[in-house]
Amino acid sequence: MVLSMHKVDDFSRLEINLGACRNNYRYYRSLLKHSTKLLVLMKANAYGHGAVEFAKVLEAEGADYLAVAYPVEGLELRNAGVHLPILVLSGGTDYFNEMIDFRLEPAVPNMYTLKILIDVLRKRGVDHYPIHIKLDTGMHRLGFMSSEIDELVQFLPNCPEVMVKSIYSHLATADDPSLDEFTLAQIEMFRRNAPRISEALGYKPMYHILNSAGIERFSQYQFDMVRLGIGIYGLSPFSADKLQPAASFKCKILQIKTLKKGDGAIGYSRNGKIAKEGTVIATIPVGYADGIDRRLGNGNFSFMLNGQPVPTIGNICMDMCMLDITGVQAKVGDTVTIFGTDPSAAHMAEVLGTIPYEIFTSVPRRIERVVVK
Repeated sequence: MVLSMHKVDDFSRLEINLGACRNNYRYYRSLLKHSTKLLVLMKANAYGHGAVEFAKVLEAEGADYLAVAYPVEGLELRNAGVHLPILVLSGGTDYFNEMIDFRLEPAVPNMYTLKILIDVLRKRGVDHYPIHIKLDTGMHRLGFMSSEIDELVQFLPNCPEVMVKSIYSHLATADDPSLDEFTLAQIEMFRRNAPRISEALGYKPMYHILNSAGIERFSQYQFDMVRLGIGIYGLSPFSADKLQPAASFKCKILQIKTLKKGDGAIGYSRNGKIAKEGTVIATIPVGYADGIDRRLGNGNFSFMLNGQPVPTIGNICMDMCMLDITGVQAKVGDTVTIFGTDPSAAHMAEVLGTIPYEIFTSVPRRIERVVVK
């Protein structure tokens, strides 16, 4: 069943598989205590998967929290009717009024941000607004350093405008067993510093530090909540056999041509060489503007057509690319899989020397996200 205003046969699309979403969610849920809350990352359009579509699935599945990077991402979810609490991880200080209007909960990584937020809340006459305190335990991106906590604990108890919903930090190397000593040092620093804030407040907010890899490898430190990111989308170096790709990028063949050696070369700069008589070329309606990296051209990667891998030929264009489908039974309108189960986004990332996160987030919004069962 396809839930979309379009027919699935009409366009290039990123198919969001409900069964895979539920499978991945339930796998990570199974690693947690019943009392541990589960937050799911929706930033960057749900890692390119379609935030609105994904959030509604997760809300129905029982997620406790969502998180986005920027306020505008949270506004999109609210306008789509998503009701779960939403943590804004890196929203800056310019949109606190909008965040308050739409019940978005800001992360506070420093005194500068906290004081501006307090001022906005006082002017609006708002008390006990939910916030989340970010601690820097070694990643050195955002968060209060250990040396800054004294000032924080002296200031916070005098601020009835806010209620600290959680105290959290982020692990930098949880997916690398060779760096476990650093990961454990981060957790230990968090265990020392978070209670200092709770004691000053006179109540205990939720604590959370584990990301997807942390949930799998350090579940003894799950505290009150965990944050599930890339794992919900079906990727893990530790549990690949238990997860399913949540998305498949697919498109339809626009045209098929049979070429002779004398017909010349294919594509821009004539880089696509016709190796033999009767070479069959298929053109598909996706290119580098759709996340198909130009380095995948000229036979450097193969997509899947009717169960057979078919290599690219010639340079990747902005909105199209060509495939050598010689020997494969196919017709115009047949489906080509760019990534999904086979080939996987992880395989594509390996070829490009990057990570699957970049593959997912490179698929632009002009590619329709379609929820399928």
